[in-house]
Amino acid sequence: MTKPRSNSSAPAAPSAPVAGPATRDQPIWGALSRPFAAGFFLALGALAAIVLGLAVSSLSTVLIYVAIALFVALALDPVVRFLVRRGIPRAWGIVITFAALALIIAGILWVVLPPVVRQVEQFAKDVPSIVNDMLRSDTVRWLESTFGDSLSDVLNEVQSFVTNPSNIAAIGGGLLQVGVNVVTAISGSIIVLVLSLYFLASLPRMKNALVRISPARSRATVADMTRQITESIGGYLSGMVVLALMNATFAFILLTILGVPFAALMAVLAFAITLIPLVGTVIFWVGASVITLLTNPTAPLPAIIFAAAYLLYMQVEAYVLTPRVMNRTVSVPGSLVVIGALVGGTLLGLLGALVAIPVTASILLIINQIVIPRQDAKKLPH
Repeated sequence: MTKPRSNSSAPAAPSAPVAGPATRDQPIWGALSRPFAAGFFLALGALAAIVLGLAVSSLSTVLIYVAIALFVALALDPVVRFLVRRGIPRAWGIVITFAALALIIAGILWVVLPPVVRQVEQFAKDVPSIVNDMLRSDTVRWLESTFGDSLSDVLNEVQSFVTNPSNIAAIGGGLLQVGVNVVTAISGSIIVLVLSLYFLASLPRMKNALVRISPARSRATVADMTRQITESIGGYLSGMVVLALMNATFAFILLTILGVPFAALMAVLAFAITLIPLVGTVIFWVGASVITLLTNPTAPLPAIIFAAAYLLYMQVEAYVLTPRVMNRTVSVPGSLVVIGALVGGTLLGLLGALVAIPVTASILLIINQIVIPRQDAKKLPH
């Protein structure tokens, strides 16, 4: 009996899989097999990173101008939207807002700048007498009797250093450097104002462009988040400016009533320092109290009255003014406010401390409305 013939059309046995190239299955070993090529590409990537870092470092001033202008535009946008809601076209709203801003700045400079210049000159002339009065005060005499003549020698050295004009010029970098800094500040302010005008005019188009580049399924969420973030940042920045202006006005009125010299100069410092969130008012409270005491060490009553009145104002600002002014901004925990202000101040100075809080609020908003809901929507494994 013959064996059945095998069917030639039967499928052949599966062959063993052929190993792919080493560079596809094992990229690390493939790269190690060509060390010169791998080293060349690594060195090229590192060189590109260094060049990019140097370019960013060279453009740091321009980037800071752009950031300031963008935040100024966001701070002015609530005023423009308020005018638009009253039936004024946006273009005319921008013109009215910038005209009002220019008038306010010009008025402040007209009222504050001449007395500030006079008071700075007077303060420079009065430094020796202030130091002498401090040396004759009962506190310094008690310290000298307690710690000996070493304290007197130190104070005399400080007095000679402060009253020497060459040392003051050296601290300021010289008169030429001071002039260069003034010119740079003026030109930078003009650039920021022009950029902020362009940003404010094109802010709706910028929002639409940001929404359009996102996927279609996410555009509604991105549009809502963009609206909330821009409104929160604009409300926060404009609110901080309003609170700082109220703070400076109160400090000027109080110092003038107490007869403290340099009231206008102290008001300007109050406006600049109290822009720093959370800690700015405390810093100005301590510094202004000390300066008020040093202007007349033998009569500490004005300094005590100023410290008590300003402390009372800080409570009113914290519990009455701030909730009313900041009612449309995203709340940020106090610990994150301090951390954000420290990080921003370390990186960009006063500007960084000012913009760190709205940036932190925006990150918290994204986490609370996008990241956490996505994490909650993920199903637990069975």
